[in-house]
Amino acid sequence: MAPRNRFCALPFLLLSLLSLASVCRARETQYIVGSDENGVSRQLAVDRYPALYTGDFGDCLGGQSLFNITKFDAAYYSDNLTIVFHLDGTTNIKNESLMMHISVDACKSGLKRDQPKPRNITLELILVCSDGSSRFDMIFNPCSLNIDSLCPVNASVPITGWAIIPVGPQQIGGIPPLAYGIPDFEGSTKLQIFANSSKTEIGCFQAVMRNGNTFSHPEAVAPVLGIFTLVAIIASFATAAYGISTTHMRMHHAHSLSVLVVLETFQAIFFSGALSMNWPSVCVAWWSNFAWSSGIIYSRSMIKSIDSFTGVSGNASQVGGAGSTVINTGGGLISQIYGRAVAERATPNSLARRSTYNASDPYDYTWAGNPVTPGMPTPGTWQGFPGSLSALGIPAADIFLLGLIWVVVAISLVAISVPTIKLALDLLARIKWIKEDRLAYFRSHWTGYLAHALLRAFLMSFFTMITLALFQFTIGGTSGTVAIAALAFLLFLVGVVSTVAYACRARTRGGIFEARPDRVIFYYAKLFKFVPAIIPAWASTLDDLELEVKTVFALPLSRIRHVNNDPDRPTVHEDQAYIKKFGWLSARYRRTRWWFLATHVGYLFVRAAFIGGGVNNPLAQVYGLLIFDILSFGAIAILRPFEGARNMAMAVYLLGVSKILTTGLSIAFLPDFELDRIIATAIGIVIIVIQGLLVIALMILVVLGAISSWMSLARNREDISPRDLEAIRVRYFEKMEVKAQDVSRLSKAKEDKGKAKEEEERESRPPPEPSFSVVTVRREPKIEDEDDDSVHELDPAQNGTGALDAPIIRALNRASRTNSVSSRYSASSLPRAARIHRASLSSKDFAQYVATLERPDSALAQRVGSPLGAVGHHADTSTIRSSTPVPVRPQSSSHSLRTLTDTRPSSPFGTPTREILARYADERRYTLPQQPAPTHTVE
Repeated sequence: MAPRNRFCALPFLLLSLLSLASVCRARETQYIVGSDENGVSRQLAVDRYPALYTGDFGDCLGGQSLFNITKFDAAYYSDNLTIVFHLDGTTNIKNESLMMHISVDACKSGLKRDQPKPRNITLELILVCSDGSSRFDMIFNPCSLNIDSLCPVNASVPITGWAIIPVGPQQIGGIPPLAYGIPDFEGSTKLQIFANSSKTEIGCFQAVMRNGNTFSHPEAVAPVLGIFTLVAIIASFATAAYGISTTHMRMHHAHSLSVLVVLETFQAIFFSGALSMNWPSVCVAWWSNFAWSSGIIYSRSMIKSIDSFTGVSGNASQVGGAGSTVINTGGGLISQIYGRAVAERATPNSLARRSTYNASDPYDYTWAGNPVTPGMPTPGTWQGFPGSLSALGIPAADIFLLGLIWVVVAISLVAISVPTIKLALDLLARIKWIKEDRLAYFRSHWTGYLAHALLRAFLMSFFTMITLALFQFTIGGTSGTVAIAALAFLLFLVGVVSTVAYACRARTRGGIFEARPDRVIFYYAKLFKFVPAIIPAWASTLDDLELEVKTVFALPLSRIRHVNNDPDRPTVHEDQAYIKKFGWLSARYRRTRWWFLATHVGYLFVRAAFIGGGVNNPLAQVYGLLIFDILSFGAIAILRPFEGARNMAMAVYLLGVSKILTTGLSIAFLPDFELDRIIATAIGIVIIVIQGLLVIALMILVVLGAISSWMSLARNREDISPRDLEAIRVRYFEKMEVKAQDVSRLSKAKEDKGKAKEEEERESRPPPEPSFSVVTVRREPKIEDEDDDSVHELDPAQNGTGALDAPIIRALNRASRTNSVSSRYSASSLPRAARIHRASLSSKDFAQYVATLERPDSALAQRVGSPLGAVGHHADTSTIRSSTPVPVRPQSSSHSLRTLTDTRPSSPFGTPTREILARYADERRYTLPQQPAPTHTVE
């Protein structure tokens, strides 16, 4: 029975093998033989990628073309010197002889109008390099290439053109090899169609040209940057939630890297492309990696939904303006081309979508582009913010609503995440996976943390929404879009400004502001002890500190100060009630710069006004923004607002310098300058290098901030692993405490000046002469000091060694006496009147021994004077212990209670024999807490 079943299954097995063989033959790679410009011949796969090829294409007549194009592909193969051209589409012109003029431009659009137009249907192929000069020029007749659908054009016949055009080394010799490898090759291919009778342009289509290398990788770069941002969020939240003392939690939180600084860095890079400049394609591709930080995330379904609201319409499967009307001119097209007169109506041609890639066709390719999304600029042009958005496939009319939707989503995620973390911690504590008191303060005050998180998220989206709203006002749009933009603009502006003003008023309510005339002194100094600089300072501050500086110049100004009514009011970083309510505003800034966030909101608003509102005036936009960035950088650098060094370095110096350099280099891209595109590309690469270094520095600071935050979370541990970080942790905590005191630069300068003066006086002092002086005299204890009548003179409570009850002391003294009188005379060979130091343990020695049993401070607590943990943890015990040194004895000593040798008497309080006294003569001098030993000073 089994052989019969196998015989029946044999036909099915053969059928399967035949099917597999046919599939393999269908997917088998086809090869051709080709020769490059050097004459080297080789086998080439027909489905290989060309050296240069087109991408997405659009209508360069603004939708006024009389053709609808669904496929427009062109490519140049440098390995066999051929150009491939593919065109699919339809038209509503019926039976008319036309002249076609096809040009392939590599960067510079426009037809050479001084060229004579051929009288037949002609294709002209021109390749223009990135400097605008023609690199390849060719004219040919499409009829000679058997493109029957173009000879002549008829509305009833779909346009289908496919041509392989061989070229020679002389024709493409102007193309530099750099064009095949440089990222984001700046070029475009253009198809222009003219009427043969009127020589009038009736169609124009343009596609972007590329070589496969690009700086645009948002699918890969955005997740990586998002991970680093998430690390910064976790580190910031952990330092704010760990602990029970708000003052200590604030101090550690101030030194974690601010998430606001991280997102502001990414947003500044992305909105560099919002200036109305003629950008190089390399910059546009680079900026597309940072769009996610501003809420600009492409979603095809979302864009399609927004288009219907913003009024963006069109067919995404084709480009062109040919309608459903068939134009029958009878040989003349002059009036119909410009007036679009309708002679007869017919059923519109059904336009098929571009066919998908056929894997079984060895001649099919995957590098082809698609028709651009309706509302997008012409491919190959990167003018202003719409050109920057074209790399993302987002129309400029949809950008505001798209950003608003994603911002609302982000704020909603923040609102959900805080309660979720709280519930997760409660669940873990209930199932005993974490301790019951883990993050107890956060779990009991999670509503306050939720409010702080929402306010911070609202503040992080302030710059983005103000910029996009002003941009929407500038470009216009439907009434509904403008109304929503106005509502969002007022909500963010009034909401953020009023909240910040209320927080500042809550701190300054208990005092008055006073304005006094003063002067700003600009004096010469050195930063970091070697960088020369001119630093401003108030003249009143210099007078108070009695500092003399090298004045360069001075400006008379009025100084505004706030004076508290209560002089004993705690500072802003010690006011626990204010930290709990408004810590989101002041926690990261210095004690004297707690109000800086209020001025930073004004800075963000002015910058958003230049970027979003100055679109129609590029000259004022770029120059005004540059001047504002320079002035802001100087003011913020003088204020030095952040308490943490990493936030100061990133937000003030690195980001500020990057903004100034980027804006300054962007001036070269003004449309009026018509900068050479090769030079423009070189300047664009410089901008990418500057911003790339900024991003690398930010990533390094995020990692360092995570490490320091981990140290802050481990501040209550005795030791950390690895132990090599112990010294770093101690220094970090010491510097943190110094930073919290907020000592001004002038105060430090005065202190350094005083130390330098003392050092100078010490060096100028003549060398001391030999001399002798008695500083102190110490009295050694005697045996009679332990008599009953001398106990009150040696009360342990008076010398800080501890406290023993009087009965215990008397019992010890009585026990230390010998039981026999004769043994007192045989204690030593000294005269009877002489007294020796006793070898037995005294009451004070016993009290000191008890004190040594106390648990010593850890190495971390001994090096850092103040408590490292939050209030409520173990406090520093160095302030409650006696400063008297504890006597230290060798372990082999007969006076030690820890080790007993066999030479000691059986009774611990018995009188030692003469042999023991002679053996331990040096150890009989026990040390009581008392004054230091006499020292000899040589002057």
